[in-house]
Amino acid sequence: MAKILIVDDAAFMRMNLKNILENNGHEIVDEAANGKIGFESYQKHGADLVTMDITMPEMDGIEAVKKIMEFDSDAKVIMCSAMGQQSLVIEAIEAGAKDFIVKPFNKKRIKEAIDKII
Repeated sequence: MAKILIVDDAAFMRMNLKNILENNGHEIVDEAANGKIGFESYQKHGADLVTMDITMPEMDGIEAVKKIMEFDSDAKVIMCSAMGQQSLVIEAIEAGAKDFIVKPFNKKRIKEAIDKII
């Protein structure tokens, strides 16, 4: 079981991901609607894993990954992206993300990504 922080500007996506993760036995430590709040939450709560949307207002996922990795070089982040964001996914991996999952979410793919990283 992992303690997971969910960062996504869409409440529906956070809820969807939270349901999938909790059904797999994980604990959600917090949810954040943008990268800035996500980074602050990571500093405050820590997490075994962060799921990070790429495109968000105020601070995007790539900038948030960079900040989290500066704060904690052992952080584990999985990027969540829509199809067609491949160049951004590559940029996120270069910034320190460990993996990525594509929206709409596939329960099996999420489980595989988390099992591989945790």
